[in-house]
Amino acid sequence: MKFFRFAAVFLFPTILMARETMIDNTGVVENPKPTWETQNKARTFSLLIPAPRGQITDRNGEPLAQSRVSYNLAINFPTPLDWPDSKIISFARQQTALASTLINRDIRLSDAAVLNHYKNRGVLPLDMATDLQPRELSAVQRSMPPDQVLRQTYVRFYPNGPLAGHIIGYTGFEAPLSARPIENNDLIFPESEGREGLELVFDRELRGQPGLLQITFGSDGKKVSERVARQPVPGYNLITTLDFTLQQEAEKVLSKNTNRGALVVMDPNNGEILTMASYPSFNPNDFVPTVRQDVFARYSKDPSDPLVPRAFRSAYPPGSTFKTFVGFAGLESGRINTKETFPCPTSFTVGDHTFRNWKKVDAGRLTFKQALTQSCNTWFYQAGLKIGPTPIIDYSKRLGLGRRTGIPLRSESSGNIPDDDYMLRVHKRTLKGGDVANLSIGQGDILISPLQMAQAMSVIANGGFLHQARLVLQVQSIDNKVVAAYPDRIRDQIPVAPEVRDELRKALVGVTSDGLGTAHQAAVKGIEVAGKTGTAQWGPTDRQRIAAWFAGFLPADNPKYSFAALYEGEPGVKTGGGSHAAPLVGKLFREIYKTSASKKSVPALPDPQPTPTSESEPVIPVGPDALPVDESN
Repeated sequence: MKFFRFAAVFLFPTILMARETMIDNTGVVENPKPTWETQNKARTFSLLIPAPRGQITDRNGEPLAQSRVSYNLAINFPTPLDWPDSKIISFARQQTALASTLINRDIRLSDAAVLNHYKNRGVLPLDMATDLQPRELSAVQRSMPPDQVLRQTYVRFYPNGPLAGHIIGYTGFEAPLSARPIENNDLIFPESEGREGLELVFDRELRGQPGLLQITFGSDGKKVSERVARQPVPGYNLITTLDFTLQQEAEKVLSKNTNRGALVVMDPNNGEILTMASYPSFNPNDFVPTVRQDVFARYSKDPSDPLVPRAFRSAYPPGSTFKTFVGFAGLESGRINTKETFPCPTSFTVGDHTFRNWKKVDAGRLTFKQALTQSCNTWFYQAGLKIGPTPIIDYSKRLGLGRRTGIPLRSESSGNIPDDDYMLRVHKRTLKGGDVANLSIGQGDILISPLQMAQAMSVIANGGFLHQARLVLQVQSIDNKVVAAYPDRIRDQIPVAPEVRDELRKALVGVTSDGLGTAHQAAVKGIEVAGKTGTAQWGPTDRQRIAAWFAGFLPADNPKYSFAALYEGEPGVKTGGGSHAAPLVGKLFREIYKTSASKKSVPALPDPQPTPTSESEPVIPVGPDALPVDESN
């Protein structure tokens, strides 16, 4: 088991009211006396000190989420707490005026909030200004008024801003502290709770154990003592499978080359997710501790939907990328073989529908390898009808399509592989010949998320093993002990014949390297890239956009990475898998291998020039009755 060592980054808040003894050297907490039960005004409150949340890191310990100490400027009401309302309000106004001048910030507290706090939680300071900036903090430390205190609290922060924001998520403060009179075991300041992403799913593990603050008042109502009887214990650290450098580069590629899209990279040999980038993204720091109304409005009204994690919560028609899995099903089931040929005419008729190929000339008889390299639609219509819907559907599901991968994030898309049950439920009929033809080129009602696509390509890359997709490696305590681990697990194993695996690899390599291939812009010098492009129309008819894909693995002969790139095209703008999605993968891995080469003092690799082509990129319309248009993907 791999251990990740962390330096202690947490500073426990100093409870700035009074400073008394801590836990004695025997480790035993004394019971302070007298208690509130024994006298009218003499009492001891035992209050909880929230603990700092644990860190979230990448696979190498690079921090993605941390807790920092935040300083609040607060009113410290004198005891005993027996002032009339008018005096309370006057005192609070005087203090806010002093604080406003001191830190040059507009500070306002409603009279109702002041009175509510004084009468119910007056034993604790009342925050006037939260999360002081360095300039403000320095001013307070130089000349803090006598009836004011600095309160230290914990605030979640994300050191890399929007990096992996859709995965990490964010926290927020729990519901406001109760307006009822303070009681034992109440928190002295609000505690953060996970609201989205890993912060939400692993909230229990990330939360620490609260400390204990004891405040004693004498019979005259004045504070006698205050002490921390138990220090808070930080939450566990969460170690993800993400690779910081890969994630950073993937997000950079998306931001420079798309308006909307996703990039997923996995290790095909163990199911670990190395990169899961969606663009546009958002900055989790904007939501901590609360999100301003104008900021939330900006995010929620943005037509590009930056809050949507496209990599795993959205699913798209796969277009011609699905031909890879149709061929896999046909070869594995024995319905077709590697030497078998079908013609590749300009059109093919099924029933009363005529389906057309993207090429304007007959390409002759082709083997599977040739047909996949050239992405011949009419070849796959014929092959799909011969294979039949059952093997295509069954093998697709065994590749992990049409069901959630099971990553620990909420609302993952399950995608859709339309079978007879689905067709009966939605379209009131079973699959027909035209449906099978549509399915064979990745159109119709089929939907796949970028994460599912990368996972399915992992199975092709590794020879038939469906590993459980993993986003978290382990949970560790602050002293580096492993609390929980998530080892590699095989969900399914498809016995793949060596000749089938070899044929698939050659066909996918041909897509990027063959003169008739469609993904030359994904090439990485010195590395064989195996992949398949795809393009499909998707969305409402009046706002249809293009989903452009490139998915596969590399190096082809010994796969280290499987990947899926999704580019959302703009309505009315010509977009294709080869021209828009494939370059995303090429740019990402050229940079990754360039970085690796530089570490070995190897000259950087130049970007390959796009291969000119006279053929247009494919566009595959979706829907149960959609007909394909010209495509070359």
